[in-house]
Order: sequence, then structure tokens, then C-alpha cells
Amino acid sequence: MYDHELSRYGYQQELSRQLRFRDLVAYGLVYMVPIAPMAIFGSVYGGSGGMVALAYVIGVVALVFTAFSYAQMVRAFPMSGSVYNYAGRGISPPVGFLAGWVILLDYVLVPGLLYLVASVAMHATVPAVPVWAWLLGFVVVNTLVNSVGIRMTAMVTRVMLIGELLVLAVFLAVAGWALASGKGRFSWEAFYNPDTFTWSVVAGAVCIAVLSFLGFDGISMLAEEAKGGSRQIGRAMAAVLVLAGVLFIGQTWLAAMLVPNHNTLLADGDPNGTAFYDAAQVAGGGWLATVCAVATAIAWGLPNSMVAQVATSRLLYAMARDRQLPRFLARVSVRRSVPVNATLLTGAVSLALGLYMATRADGITVLSSLINFGAMVAFLVLHVTVVVHHLIRRRSRNWWAHLVMPAVGFAILAYVVVNANIAAQRVGLAWLGLGVLVLASLYAAGRRPTLSGFAPAQPQRRRDMERV
Repeated sequence: MYDHELSRYGYQQELSRQLRFRDLVAYGLVYMVPIAPMAIFGSVYGGSGGMVALAYVIGVVALVFTAFSYAQMVRAFPMSGSVYNYAGRGISPPVGFLAGWVILLDYVLVPGLLYLVASVAMHATVPAVPVWAWLLGFVVVNTLVNSVGIRMTAMVTRVMLIGELLVLAVFLAVAGWALASGKGRFSWEAFYNPDTFTWSVVAGAVCIAVLSFLGFDGISMLAEEAKGGSRQIGRAMAAVLVLAGVLFIGQTWLAAMLVPNHNTLLADGDPNGTAFYDAAQVAGGGWLATVCAVATAIAWGLPNSMVAQVATSRLLYAMARDRQLPRFLARVSVRRSVPVNATLLTGAVSLALGLYMATRADGITVLSSLINFGAMVAFLVLHVTVVVHHLIRRRSRNWWAHLVMPAVGFAILAYVVVNANIAAQRVGLAWLGLGVLVLASLYAAGRRPTLSGFAPAQPQRRRDMERV
């Protein structure tokens, strides 16, 4: 049944359909990391004027619209490649190429950032082991697991997810008990503080907080490996976004009430990245701070990086089989049913990027800003694609699904992008400009972007008249 979905577009079913709904949910949660806010809590807290929970609330609301648009497009085009395929087939192949190019900024950089954050944290915990050694170890382990097959990846990520949820449950229980016992101060300021509230401040913080949400969209990359087809993908994306949002809001609210250095954090930020662990120490002592720090490092370095590598390799595979990237990246292992060359290249690039950024004092900040900008721009393109494909081309009259929802999602994300880090805006636009030059060179070489089985959709009314 689902093989036929691909054959309509001239593709063969090369990847293995083994993922069930629960596997997709586990994949998405691991990609988002239920304890992800622990690592960037201080940055979001300082950037939002202490309204860290509000930043995550707005992030959930903004991305609910994006998840809805993903669900519309994955049903229309049930294949790997995400926004690259949606924009290419929903608007035009050149637009799809540029969308794929922009989202590469997100997907290619994400594993490198995750490996770097985890390695720096583990080095701080075990100083005898240098950052580069942790980096190399994380990359090798994940590349080996992902090369074995998607089933092995799913099994490992489920085990890791259970561990993350246990650590989070311990923190929530201890922090709740600490507040009930008089530690910290009960307050709703994490949701709204009239003394510090401005929309631009919150939007800037949301751009950082969105880093924690990146991953629910990665589920769309598994459209050719899901047993239930496109409908399962949409359901899994919505479930993961809501579940992760609740967990993010809960843990950041508790931590905000327990931070020992509220004014310092607002004035100076969190350059050492320890604000959440300081709150954990207030709640339960040094043991809880250590457990949270080590769990965060392992979560980012192993399961989170592992599934990020899967998503990146599937994007490279999808673009390569359309000859918009080197063809060798489209090679699939017959025995393991994985895009082996794309997986190996992702690991190599992540290692090189991580090692380079480890030499820069601002390496983590630079990567975070660039990734967020690339993801936001790709989401904007996604919303436009829904309107063009469904409302304009197919003459849909479902105004709610195909106009209102994507328009609201676009407006929220556009506001966030405008208030994003200036350096990220400049580098992101420079990357887009480079993509335009690459596209122009493809045209000059007679290799204009094309998609297998692509034919612009005719308006529904016109097709009806032709049948008459």
C-alpha cells in the first residue's frame, strides 16, 4: 500500500518500513530531549526577563501551527525530505532546492552542536578526558548504531528515553517537595512579569527556546520508514510537540522559582550554563545537580545526536536521489536498508564541525543561533507551501486548514525571525545567498532542479472540466 505512494513519484521503496507510532513518538521525544531546557535554561531565563516558562508556552503555540502544516504536507507528499520535497512539489523544484538548502543549515549543524554541548559538559564532569575525545567517542558510537539499521536506532533511543524521563521525574518530585518545604519562592513570574515584559524580549527568548523544540519536525523525515504511512507521521508530530511542551514548561517553571541568583542571572546571563543545575542544587543538593548535568550531557551526546544524524542523512539522501546533491549520497545499503554514505558523511561533518567550534569561546552560541534561524526560515517556507499547494493550486475551500492556520503560524514565526540574533540573521541570509548562487550554477550547467514524477498540480476545477 505505502510502496504505491512512492511509486507514484517514480521512487522505489528502498528504506525499511519498521517504525510504529510509539517508535515515532519515542524518536521525536528523544530528538527534542525531554530535559533539553536544563542546558539552555539560563540563556532563556536571562533573554526573557525571567519569563522562561512563557517563552516555552509561546514556542509550543507557535509550533502547533507548524505541526499542523507539516501534517497537511506529509499527507500530500508522503516521502522523505521534509520541507525540501513539500516546497519542491507544492510550489516548484527550484523553490524546493532553496528550501532544502536553508534547512541544511539546521540539519547539518544540529548534530555538531549536540556533540559539542555534550562533550564540553562531560569534560567539565570528568576533566581528565579532553573535549575532543568525548566528541570522537559520541560520533563513533552513534554512527555505528545508525549504520546497523533503523530498528537498532529505535531500540537504543527507547532505552535512552526511559532514562531521561526518570531523571526528569526525580527533579520534578524533589523540586516540588523543596518548594512545599519553603525553599525558593512560589511565583507566577516565570509566566508573566510586568516589570520586565516586552514582546521583543520574549520573542528573542523564544528564538533560543525553540532550539528545544527542534526535532518534532524530524519525524517527517521518516515518512518512508513508518508502518502507518503519512497519517501516523502527522499524529506523532502533534503528540510529541504537546508532550514535550508540557514537560518543558513544568521543569522551567519549577527551576525559575528555585534559582538562587535571580538578579545576577537577569543582569549577566548564564555564561557557564549552570543556572538550572544551581536551581537543582537548591532543591536537592549537589547530588541532584550532578545527576541533572550528567544526564543532560549524555542525552545530547548519544540519543539526541543519534536521531539528529538520522534526520540529516535522510535529507541528504532525498536531495541526492533527485541529483541535487552528489549521487553517492543516495546509496542505500541493501542488507541494512539505510543510506550508508549519507550517514557516514553526517558523522564526519559533525566531528569536524564540533572540533572546530570547540576551539571558539562562542562556538555553542554561534551554532545555536544559526540552527534556529535556518529552522525558522524553513518553517516559514512550509506555511507558504500549504497555501500555494492546497488553496491556490488545488482550489481547496478548507479555509481554516489551508489559509488561517498557516497564516497565523507564519506571522508568529516571522516576528520571531525579525527579533532573532543579528549575527544569525546575517550568516543565515549569506547562506541563502550562497544557495541562490549554487542554484544559478546548476541552471548554467544545464542541471536545473527536477523532482521525480513531478507535475504541477492543476486546479481542481480545470481537471473536472477536462474529464467532461
